[in-house]
Amino acid sequence: MIWVISLLRSTSQDEDKMTPGEPNAERKGLLCGLQSYKLRDVFTWQLFKAIAMGQGLSAAICGTAVTSQYLATDFQLNTPMLQSFLNYSLLCLTYTTILICRRGDGNILQILKKKWWKYFLLGLTDVQANYTVVKAYQYTTLTSIQLLDCFVIPVLMVLSWFFLKTRFRLVHYVAVTVCLVGVGTMVGADLLAGREQGSSANILLGDGLVLISASLYAVSNVCQEYTVKNLSRVEFLGMVGLFGTLISGIQMAILEHNAVANIQWNWKLALLLAGFALCMYILYSCMPVVVRMTSATAVNLSLLTADLFSLFFGLFLFRYSFSVLYIVSLVAILAGFVMFNAVPTLTADPAPAPAPEEDGHVYQGSVFEVTSTEPVSVEGGEDGDRDRDPKGLTWRQPMSKQLASGEERGTRL
Repeated sequence: MIWVISLLRSTSQDEDKMTPGEPNAERKGLLCGLQSYKLRDVFTWQLFKAIAMGQGLSAAICGTAVTSQYLATDFQLNTPMLQSFLNYSLLCLTYTTILICRRGDGNILQILKKKWWKYFLLGLTDVQANYTVVKAYQYTTLTSIQLLDCFVIPVLMVLSWFFLKTRFRLVHYVAVTVCLVGVGTMVGADLLAGREQGSSANILLGDGLVLISASLYAVSNVCQEYTVKNLSRVEFLGMVGLFGTLISGIQMAILEHNAVANIQWNWKLALLLAGFALCMYILYSCMPVVVRMTSATAVNLSLLTADLFSLFFGLFLFRYSFSVLYIVSLVAILAGFVMFNAVPTLTADPAPAPAPEEDGHVYQGSVFEVTSTEPVSVEGGEDGDRDRDPKGLTWRQPMSKQLASGEERGTRL
């Protein structure tokens, strides 16, 4: 975890920051959360955009699940590293090429010179997260994977708390609980329908692989959130594409060289592999955009609907039986996602020390705007006392009531 601490040593920049001077009413909002919000403040265009983009990511994951199932059932193809290699290669061809063409500090040579080992470990983490969850299907059931894969959310919240300094309110924990209840409803519908896909050869090993995969995904997503909010989305995707291609290519050559060599190629197989790679490419390209809008935790809550989309497609493609519990699960997950995003999280950063102005003065408690450089007469008034500085400029000092309430701002003339 040392490399994670090094990569996340600077806190992410959130819109809401918890400072020592924060009013008491705002601190109480840590518990009440939604009670100070009106419906029009909750259901904003930003929220609808986040929901739509999050469900678009779920649809992309659904595309990878459907194509993978066809590859496994119709072509008996079990090459997770080959499929990951295709995705990372597309990322490398686009985003890594952009980094190569950049100049200055954003150039790939400068990035590799300073942080190559961090991105190498990040790429290794991401590749192994994809590999272990696919490997788990050989040992445990789909139901276990659906349930245990949610472990990524509490791990994400813990990592965000320590490394990104994110402070969650009570409503956020309630929202996560609602989403997990929705997942439980979906799994219950599967059990009632008697649909137990996957293997049960070694359930303990399979469940352990799912938990490892969820933890690795959480580490990758936290690093992604830090990078896209503080550095660059293109830098993150370019470096993950570069190291992901190298690592997955080497791992594929070691573990899957026989399986790849024995593939009986035809246009249907090639089309399914291309469809899988395209869905993964869209997922990786668009996910940083949604993470920047919300957070890694919120995005993973939204992705809980991916299994539901796969089930809905399975109604037509694989003749699954329909259950009204699927609708209940979808509504519960979306309701939890709305609750989580309706109230912003806080960042536990200390209040920065006020910087001195050009004239050497430090103005605390208010934002001052220069409106004139002409000296004005010294006179008292209702707005507060006035003083003259050595340069002949006169500035108004706001009254303590104004500073405490934040309703008005002092103005330097």
